[in-house]
Amino acid sequence: MRDRAVVAARPSASAPRFYGWTVLAAAFVIISMSIGMLFTLAIFLKPMEEAMGWSRSSISSVGLLNWVVMGLGGVLAGFISDRIGTRAVVLVGSGLLGLGLVLCSQVSALWQLYVTFGILVAGGVSAFYVPLTVLAIKWFGDRRGMAASVVSAGNGAGILLLSPLTRWLVNELDWRMAFLILGDLAWLVVIPMALLLRDAPGTRTLEGPAVGQRALLLAAGASKWPPLSPHHGGQHGQLRAPGTMSLGVIFRSWPFWAIALTHFACCAAHSGPIFHLVTHAIDQGVAKMSAASLLGLSGLSSIFGRVGTGIVADRVGAKPTLIAALMLQALTLFAFLFVRDLGPLSALTFVFGIAYGASMPLYALVTREYFGEEALGTAFGAVFFISCIGMGLGSYGGGFLYDALGSYMWLFLASGAIGAMAVVMAIALRPPALARARARTA
Repeated sequence: MRDRAVVAARPSASAPRFYGWTVLAAAFVIISMSIGMLFTLAIFLKPMEEAMGWSRSSISSVGLLNWVVMGLGGVLAGFISDRIGTRAVVLVGSGLLGLGLVLCSQVSALWQLYVTFGILVAGGVSAFYVPLTVLAIKWFGDRRGMAASVVSAGNGAGILLLSPLTRWLVNELDWRMAFLILGDLAWLVVIPMALLLRDAPGTRTLEGPAVGQRALLLAAGASKWPPLSPHHGGQHGQLRAPGTMSLGVIFRSWPFWAIALTHFACCAAHSGPIFHLVTHAIDQGVAKMSAASLLGLSGLSSIFGRVGTGIVADRVGAKPTLIAALMLQALTLFAFLFVRDLGPLSALTFVFGIAYGASMPLYALVTREYFGEEALGTAFGAVFFISCIGMGLGSYGGGFLYDALGSYMWLFLASGAIGAMAVVMAIALRPPALARARARTA
C-alpha cells in the first residue's frame, strides 16, 4: 500500500503519486553513471600505457587509491548527508566526478592521474552510494530491501553500459577526448538527476550517523534490518547506537576477523581480474571492442548474482550461500588460465560476474548473524573498510605481477589461491550463537 511506503509519515491522500519512485530512479541512474565511470579506468589502461609509456602497475595503483578514497569518503558522505541533506552532497560529488574526468584528459604526468582520477573521481563517486541508499530507505518502508537492491544494481548496469561506450570513444577519437566527453556526460546526467532528489516526508528529524550505517548495511545486502520508526521501541524502534558490545570486544573476537579477512580476500581475489580483464583479453588476440564488452558482460551477470543471492540466503542461510558463492568464484578464477578465445572467455566471464556479484551482498547478513543488531553498524563498518583495501590491492597487484613476470597467468593463479583462502576462512566461522557468547565474555 502507498501509505506504507514512507518510513516515518503517511503521504497525503490527495497526493497524485508516490514521489519515491522518482527518487529511486534518479538514484539508480546516478549510481550507474558514477560506478560505471569509476571502472572505465580498466578501459583506459592499455591506451594510456601505449601513449604515455607508464607501466601497468603504475596505472593500476590509481585503482588502489580509488578504493581507499571510496572507503573513507563513503563514511564521511553518509555522515554529512544525515545533517545537510542528500541533494547537496550528491551535487558536490557530481561536480568532483565531472571535474576529475575532464582534468584526466589533460594529464601529462603520472602524479596528475593520481590526483584527477585517484582522488577527485573517487571522491565524487564516494559521495553517492551511501547517501543515496539512505534516501531510498527513508522513502520506502517495508520495501526498503527492494529499494536498496535497485540502488545496488546500478553498479552492474553502469559497468554494462559505460565499458563499451568508453572503448568506442577511445577507438573513434582518442583516450584524452574520451575522458573529456565522459566528464561532460557526468555533469549533464548526474546534476539533473541530483536535482530530482527530495527528502522523504517526515524523516528530517532522523539524525546521526546511525542512518548512514544502516543504509550502508542495506546496500550491502542486509535486507532483514528492521524498519525504521521514530515512534516505537524494541526491534522496530528508534535509531540506536551500537550498545552492548564495545569496539574493543569486537576487534578481539575471531568472528570479526574471519568475516573481515574473508571479505578482504574475496575482494582482493576478484578486483584484479575485473580491472585487468579487458587488457588480458586484448593480449589474447580479442578485438578491442569485444574485449571491452567482456567487462560489460560481467557487470550484467553480477546483477543477477546480487539479486538472486538474497533469495537463496533467505532459504538456506547467509553463511552456506556465501561459501557456495566463494567456491564458484575461486573455480572461475582458476578457469581463466585455460581459456583464450572470445566465446569461452564470454561464457566464463558471465559465470564470474554471477559469482562475485552473489558474494558481495552477503557479508552484512553474516555480520548480523554473528554480532546481532546492537553492534552491527560498528562491526560491519570496519569490515566494509577492510574490504575496500582488498579491492585496491587486487587492482594494483594485477599490474605489478604483469610488469614483473610478463603475463597475467600469475594474476589468475594468485587470485584463485586468494579466493580459495576466502573459502577456508568462511568455513572456519563458528556457529553464530557460540561466537556471540564468546565475544561478550572475551
